[in-house]
Amino acid sequence: MLSVDEIQLSFRGVRALAGVSVELARGEMLGIIGPNGSGKSTLFNVITGIYRPDAGQVRFEGREITRRAVAEIARLGIARTFQNKRLFATMTAHENVMVAALHGQPGSTVGDVLGLARARKGRTACQATASRCLEIVGLHAWGDVPAHDLPYGAQTRLEVARALALSPTLLLLDEPAAGLNPGERQEIRELIQHIRGQGITMAVIEHDVRMVMGLCSRVIVLDHGEKIADGPPAQVSADPRVLEAYFGTAEEAHAAGNPQ
Repeated sequence: MLSVDEIQLSFRGVRALAGVSVELARGEMLGIIGPNGSGKSTLFNVITGIYRPDAGQVRFEGREITRRAVAEIARLGIARTFQNKRLFATMTAHENVMVAALHGQPGSTVGDVLGLARARKGRTACQATASRCLEIVGLHAWGDVPAHDLPYGAQTRLEVARALALSPTLLLLDEPAAGLNPGERQEIRELIQHIRGQGITMAVIEHDVRMVMGLCSRVIVLDHGEKIADGPPAQVSADPRVLEAYFGTAEEAHAAGNPQ
């Protein structure tokens, strides 16, 4: 479904990605882990068109998308969330999701969300999509609450709802459990499992290694812009290169405990 081939990217001479290749099959749940600054979010930014690589190619469902615009890539079926939430703070949860749902509605504008509609039919469809996505993430009762008044964990789920409103076939989640308490982490874990059950192909960046190992059928590890491991969770968690990336040495890894 997705093929990332030998992607290279540098910023002012600093290497961010060094020949990274990733294959993602339809229906797969891929975990992406690695220390801070290893290139995880940069990889997502390349896939979604935010960054254009210096070399390499990205293909999605047979089409090359390496240098296509962000909006065009989204229309092809790739949606994502961000580490730093990109919500409209003063708009309600329902309005936030409607803005995303407007994608693909002919003649619609953001003004449709605010009642300045030209396309009544399109707005009605967007309202239904927004309600459905809020229901999926457990925020239907919070639809009239401004985004900035939502608890942090609810804001995370709202970010996921906005991505789902794009009707993606591939969903990229960038650190969905970051900053959450244990209860909220369990909620986001269950939400990811539910979304996966809907048949959406997913890739998840996460610092919670235990969560990734428990959710994903395959895990890749990045370190200093290079892919150092790719395989089933048990295999990756025992890889000496992975232990060294996280703990410095094999001895220190055993002293601190395996990242599983």
